[in-house]
Amino acid sequence: MGHIAVLSNPRAGKGRGRRLTELAVAHLRQRGASVRLYVGDSAADTTALASEALVGGPDGLVVVGGDGTLSGILDVVCAAAVPITLVPAGTGNDLARALGLPRHDAAAAVELALTGTPRAIDVGEVETRAGRAAFLTVVALGFDARVSDRTNRLRWPSGALRYYLALLIELVRLRPLDFTVTVDDERPITARGTLVAIGNTASYGGGMPVCVGALPDDGRLDVVRVAPLGRARLVRLFPLLLRGAHLARPEVQHTAARRVTVAAPGLVVYADGERLGEDVCTISVRTGALTMMTPPSEGDARVR
Repeated sequence: MGHIAVLSNPRAGKGRGRRLTELAVAHLRQRGASVRLYVGDSAADTTALASEALVGGPDGLVVVGGDGTLSGILDVVCAAAVPITLVPAGTGNDLARALGLPRHDAAAAVELALTGTPRAIDVGEVETRAGRAAFLTVVALGFDARVSDRTNRLRWPSGALRYYLALLIELVRLRPLDFTVTVDDERPITARGTLVAIGNTASYGGGMPVCVGALPDDGRLDVVRVAPLGRARLVRLFPLLLRGAHLARPEVQHTAARRVTVAAPGLVVYADGERLGEDVCTISVRTGALTMMTPPSEGDARVR
């Protein structure tokens, strides 16, 4: 064995990343692995350190952070074709859910760098007027994106209460959007709606399976559209969303695609918890672009 590079985002999960990095590195060294540690303080710093870590030709790269940490370095790691082990340290960790990774045990998660099974997964790509960005989980467009945006702008309260406050604020401000959606080579369809979600994996927001059934290695994107809803009906739909039972509702449309363009006045584009653009976006999929280390008996994991 050569060495394993560990790339850490210590600020992930409101500081959990630092503690989980210490646990992960200690486990690898206890198992006899040669470890080189790279700790970033910003997104740009993390990207530069990922490139530096990969120049050394490691046998694997361990990323300690959330979905946003990994998505921010996708262009670098996909080009290097080095297997990635994710130690989930974010607030949502929806990629870990999709792949069946340990989410509450740093030692078990990092052990996959040594004994896991490589799995090639798809990488999504969002093109906006601001540029291109890779993503791993779900692109949120509409009401759900506005809740994420509001959550990021609020400074009080903390934790889940901040999300619920953002949800209440956006419910008061709820307005349907005039979405124009183009799926693959079909003709564009314009219709009013509450939200559009486009998933490479099933869940966002820490386990809400909006694109229930989506798999990260099937070479396609799952497109979920929700028709215009009043506040009361939207509140009633949320428990179904939490259980993954919403796709059977008449207000919800579900299809598969390899390329989707969505436009709407006032559209906000979010993916992997990060704001990527406004008004119009095109989402596509790069099949099998990233190799992840997963549990040996993982199989086709679905959101649980």
